[in-house]
Amino acid sequence: MDKAEKEIIKKALINENEGYQFYKMAASQSETEEENDSFMKLAKEELKHIEYLKELYEKMKNNSEDELSIFDITPPDSPQIFNWENVSKEKGDMALSVFSIGIKMEKESVDFYKNAAKETNNEEAKKLYETLIDWEYQHLRDFEKQYDMLKDDWWNEQGFAPF
Repeated sequence: MDKAEKEIIKKALINENEGYQFYKMAASQSETEEENDSFMKLAKEELKHIEYLKELYEKMKNNSEDELSIFDITPPDSPQIFNWENVSKEKGDMALSVFSIGIKMEKESVDFYKNAAKETNNEEAKKLYETLIDWEYQHLRDFEKQYDMLKDDWWNEQGFAPF
């Protein structure tokens, strides 16, 4: 991998770390133990991504472009680990905000990896970016679905629904 690919992985590490820190903060400010546990599961999923990217970066750093296949390292699964039932429907302000910000973070990550895939001439790197896009799309779809449900509940709690 060339220097540009290594820089993209370094940026990806920062993105995943920001997600980890954000979900950890959300967990610490949760109103219920169940919400705390659910947000911590999201944080732990980000940690799995960080570990994968760190391992990949170390291999990239120590090998020439011809010696490294990105898929020498198995990417972690991104299971549906978030338990949506544990998000408080009452007093959903915090959860609504978390998912709103999470959606923005995931969209930025998708755009970042799409751009990286478009710009690279390295087929192995392109495969990696497509894998990372899939991770982020999965989160994005789940977060948008949950956000829409929480938003409707929030409007109901505020007495604004139905219009």
